[in-house]
Amino acid sequence: MRGRVAGYAWGVGRERLTFDGWIAAVGTGSGTRVVVGHWPRSPFGPFSDVMLERADGLRTLIAPTTRTARYIAGVYHFDEVRTEPVGVRISGDTWNVTAGPLDLRFRVGRQGVLGLALRAVPRPLARRPVWAAVTEVPARLMAGVRTRGSSRPGCRQWYAAGGLWPITTARASFDGTDLGAPAPVVPPVRFGFASAPASPALVRVFSTVERTAP
Repeated sequence: MRGRVAGYAWGVGRERLTFDGWIAAVGTGSGTRVVVGHWPRSPFGPFSDVMLERADGLRTLIAPTTRTARYIAGVYHFDEVRTEPVGVRISGDTWNVTAGPLDLRFRVGRQGVLGLALRAVPRPLARRPVWAAVTEVPARLMAGVRTRGSSRPGCRQWYAAGGLWPITTARASFDGTDLGAPAPVVPPVRFGFASAPASPALVRVFSTVERTAP
């Protein structure tokens, strides 16, 4: 049996889900690295999630519902999973993110040559696995960045970027404690097969996850 419904394709023994949105990543002076996923279009409806890795290596997922938390935790790796409200407000070039105990505010700058080049790629092409294969080689020039791979057995993923903005300022706190000045996303985060760019950035992204159907 094969078919497709709102970003959800299925075949014999497998499922393929696509997510259309943004990923923002920023490091902090405390060593905590924060990755925000903001998905206006997904098989679960609009939602946002936050992944954090502390300096001691503890990896935490904050997702808004049990359903999204269970799905994301089944694709990526975490030591702690929390189901709490996640909100994203965007005003011009400023993003405000609240996720349980996390408060994050960051501002993005203008796109450079790479961001403009990514933006020029037609969306139908950008969504195809072949495009992820083409961009895998240049992506590897950025430490930790990959466009395709596998985080768990029976699961494969590919990403296509449709724009890249530098994060110019950021301020984050967790449980009321300031996490320190913005810093590179170093060392790379260990949620899946790839990390975010080392330089704090906001990426327009199309993410596809294919795995054996439960």
